[in-house]
Amino acid sequence: MNIQRWIGRRQPTWQALDTLLKKLEARGVKALSAEEIRQIASLYRSVSGDLARAKTNQVGERLVSDLQSLTARGYAQIYQGSRRQEWQAVLEFFQWGFPAVVQRSRGYIALATALFGLAGLVAWWLSWHDPRFISLVVPSGMIHQVRDRGELWTGSIVGIEPFASSSIMINNIQVSFGAIAGGMTGGLLTAYIMLFNGLLIGTVGALAGQNNLAVPFWAFVFPHGSLELPAIFLAGGAGFLLARALLFPGQYRRSDALKLYGTQAAQLVFGLVPMLALAGMIEGFFSPQPNIPDLVKYVTGILLFVSLVWYLGRK
Repeated sequence: MNIQRWIGRRQPTWQALDTLLKKLEARGVKALSAEEIRQIASLYRSVSGDLARAKTNQVGERLVSDLQSLTARGYAQIYQGSRRQEWQAVLEFFQWGFPAVVQRSRGYIALATALFGLAGLVAWWLSWHDPRFISLVVPSGMIHQVRDRGELWTGSIVGIEPFASSSIMINNIQVSFGAIAGGMTGGLLTAYIMLFNGLLIGTVGALAGQNNLAVPFWAFVFPHGSLELPAIFLAGGAGFLLARALLFPGQYRRSDALKLYGTQAAQLVFGLVPMLALAGMIEGFFSPQPNIPDLVKYVTGILLFVSLVWYLGRK
């Protein structure tokens, strides 16, 4: 290979890449046109090939070093820049995309919420009118602790906060993913999970109320429940979206309906997981703490819930 002739032929390509990189480094990707973006990717691949050839043919350390510097700059802008764009896309999803998909799914989420609320109210009423009902839902050890010892079980979390928090997160995520996967049963499992969890909280709430522990019990529930329960309702909505695709595909083929509504459900899942993680940390480290006044816990829960409603309702 005639090295000087090769350098003379390839040098305009190196200079073109250097010029585009300087523009990109100084002003960002918005400074480039669509054609320049395609050009910079093509030039980078070409110069990378030149670097390999330069090393093979021993064209000189200075030229190899210059080409290495040029390709390193190209790599940083093309690949690390794409990573920055991915992170920007994630931030934009949580800023606008997640609230938008929640609003599009409000009917399905409302159905999940209604099933949960109805089961909770029925369980509350039955627990007050027939005390035997409580023993059908609540473990006997919890009943004994509340009725006979006059204390809540929440104190068992104190002292093992990291373990409890991670266990709570895992359990909540399992419940939520069960509700989502339940959509593939035509929504039957999703409906069961919503009803069962509503039944459970209604019964436990009645048990606490019957034994003059309603104030500390709901003070425990409010901080983390303000995020945890809405996240479960979102999971139920995602499950009902999948059920809709299976049972009522409408104008779509069932496979196409599953892709369409499955994408919507996946977006709900992507948004609700951080809610469950934060709720688990609050339930492990904040909600059970006896040195935090109940009033502070109520106010915290209300503020979190109001903030969540504002966030999900933004246009």
